[in-house]
Amino acid sequence: MDRPWGAGDPGSIYDYIRVATFAIGPDGRISQWSERAAEFFGVPAAEAVGSDPITTFVPRELWQRGRARLERTLAGEEWVGTTPYRDAAGGEGLAELYLMPDSSLPTAGATCLAVDLGRLRRIETDLAASEAVFGQTPTGFVLFDDRLRLQRVNDAFASGMGLVPTDLEGLTPHDLFPPSEADRLSAALRKVLATGEPVFDLRFHGAVPTREGNRLWAVSLYRLNGSAGQTMGVAGQVSDVTSRHVAEREADGVRRNLALLNEASAHIGSTLDLETTAKELLDVVVPPFCDLATVDLYTALLSGETVPSAGRPGDTVLTDGSGELRRVAVSSVVGGASSVLGSVTGLPIAEAGGTLCYPRRSPHARALRTGRSVVPEPGRDPLLRSTLIVPLVARDQVLGLVQLSRAIGSEPFDARDVAIAEELVARAAVCIDNARLYRREHERALILQRSLLPPGNPAASGLEIACRYLPSNNNTEVGGDWFDVIPLPGNRTALVIGDVMGRGLRAAVAMGQLRTAVRTLAMLDLDPAEVLTALDEIARGLGDDSVPAGPPTQYGRLTSTADEEAREVYLATCVYAVYDAVTRRCLIANAGHLPPVLLSPGEGARMLDVPPGLPLGVGGEPFEEVEVDLPDGAVLGLYTDGLVESRKHQLDEGLRAFRVALSAEGKALEDLCDHVLGELNPHHGEDDIALLMAKVHAFPEDAVGNWFLPPEPTSVAKARELACSWLLSRGLEELVDTTELLVSELVTNALKHGRGEIRLRLLRERSLVCEVWDDGYAQPRQRRAQETDEGGRGLQLVSLLAERWGSRRTPKGKIVWFELAL
Repeated sequence: MDRPWGAGDPGSIYDYIRVATFAIGPDGRISQWSERAAEFFGVPAAEAVGSDPITTFVPRELWQRGRARLERTLAGEEWVGTTPYRDAAGGEGLAELYLMPDSSLPTAGATCLAVDLGRLRRIETDLAASEAVFGQTPTGFVLFDDRLRLQRVNDAFASGMGLVPTDLEGLTPHDLFPPSEADRLSAALRKVLATGEPVFDLRFHGAVPTREGNRLWAVSLYRLNGSAGQTMGVAGQVSDVTSRHVAEREADGVRRNLALLNEASAHIGSTLDLETTAKELLDVVVPPFCDLATVDLYTALLSGETVPSAGRPGDTVLTDGSGELRRVAVSSVVGGASSVLGSVTGLPIAEAGGTLCYPRRSPHARALRTGRSVVPEPGRDPLLRSTLIVPLVARDQVLGLVQLSRAIGSEPFDARDVAIAEELVARAAVCIDNARLYRREHERALILQRSLLPPGNPAASGLEIACRYLPSNNNTEVGGDWFDVIPLPGNRTALVIGDVMGRGLRAAVAMGQLRTAVRTLAMLDLDPAEVLTALDEIARGLGDDSVPAGPPTQYGRLTSTADEEAREVYLATCVYAVYDAVTRRCLIANAGHLPPVLLSPGEGARMLDVPPGLPLGVGGEPFEEVEVDLPDGAVLGLYTDGLVESRKHQLDEGLRAFRVALSAEGKALEDLCDHVLGELNPHHGEDDIALLMAKVHAFPEDAVGNWFLPPEPTSVAKARELACSWLLSRGLEELVDTTELLVSELVTNALKHGRGEIRLRLLRERSLVCEVWDDGYAQPRQRRAQETDEGGRGLQLVSLLAERWGSRRTPKGKIVWFELAL
């Protein structure tokens, strides 16, 4: 026989055990020799049959003992034992022999079974280990045959399914799991059977009748092959990873939440703008945290009014939650956001910009009223799964609310989500409140700053004025730029432009102080250099450097913030120019400011050569003046550095662009002003811009009467005659009597209190101005005359009849003037 019965089936034990069978005849020689015997001992059947079995494979030193045992077996005694053997290659091994008398033969004989003892021991060890792993491990093990039927499962897998191992034998995946999951598992089993490639950590889920809820399993599959390479089935290791999956999901949630908070810290509050901050919050939460979100803020907050404290009555806005709000930001990844928002709030407002009031009994009003988050019951909208309403509360004030919603298919909000949302909204609320406080202070500073600028286009004698003031593009802080147009006696005008270095409310206040000081000094009719010298003293006084620093410490001097602000020295640049409409001459002084630009008819714009001087507040150096003749039709431009300088453009480049823009032909002054801003502001908008432009309009020849009179008593009558004749020739008969009387008084005073030649000048423009020169330095002073006094009533009369009157110094004396309305 070739193989023992039962040893030929694929996958049987004979594929793993080295075993041989042969038969011994009555003569003690080998009568049959199987193929496995030939493989075992390395002796072909042709050589073995008829040979002595003892000498064929038993070592020589065991021949005598082996022959005795063989004889006893042939005599009818069965024997089992071990014996060394040597195969054809000379290798030695230990075989377990089974010698069995064969009584079926007519003559005495024996059947012999030889098993390689080493392989047998290894199989026994492997079986014991397999049984230990299969039966004792807490991990589930399963064996599928090639028809995907369970052949064997261990107790761990069976108990996880709520069954015993015998209940599972013969079942397929479709008998255990939902159809979709069973299809996935069956496909993986077929793939492993077909390719031999293992599958690792395949996740599938299903319900277990004996346990609540769905379970999640992870299975690793590999193909079982026999010793001859034949496929025997698929083995799988199965683990219940439900708890691990929950833990991983929680850990992922924690990581996502930490990342979300980190993103919020970096992204929210990049600007001090309410609307921008609200949009930044929604950029963070949609879609990582929710699918739809809105931000509503109290309209009172947006207008700078008081907002309600959380849960406290008596504020400007109703604290029952029914106050008016404005929707400042909306973000959604859900289609049909308008209908969705309407179903959540019950209100038609969906887009940003609309106002709304929540009903008192609504969850939104409750969140506003209590300052606590609310998770309302799910609505009837088929698109939304869950909604969370979180109030914006900062410094015990409710600023508004944030509504967060998740669409169908997302997990509903849980307690952890509520905590994360409250943290995100709390951070945004602080930024929004900071923006609110900044907006309030910024608007106050802007109101202060704009209130200090001339309203509209101010009037000036002999000049057409156009002026512009533009805050910086970033709109973060107010600046200290200012300009002014100040009418002066004698048809003169002071043109002023300046810039306090620094930004903020204190710079704006300093600008207001300097502007007021300029107006006061201008009324004293001082020269430009004198005005700047006085301003320099004032600027140095704005910062009180007499405030001492705090006591020294090991880290320096301890100084409070208030002390530091008090000790801060303010610097400012300024150009002060006085234009005389009669002579068309302009006297200019500069304190560290950019020089004026002059555009003369028929010429290009040029920078005036004005000594730069030091900024106001530095002190120690005198200011110089230059006098410039301005032709009829010329345009004088005064400006601040915000117009011509930026981080991206050099100053020279900006000045060149300004001169080019100013040289545009055929434009009215207002249009030219707009043209300059349009050309330069898009590139230079980082700082405030102040622009003051004045166009010269020469007086007509008949608008000025000018006479010189000797210092004689007859000059009084001559002055009256000249003034009356000049007025009558111009149709101003209604002013003749008053002018005659007042001219007589001023010329008389010049003769009495002054000295030298007397000059009389009449100017007609929007009013009539009369000026009387003399070489005396003594300024006239109005006093109250007593009833018994014979004189002293002349200036009282002038004050009573004239619209305005005054006096000013000249290099050689003084001018006394009065003004009458036409």
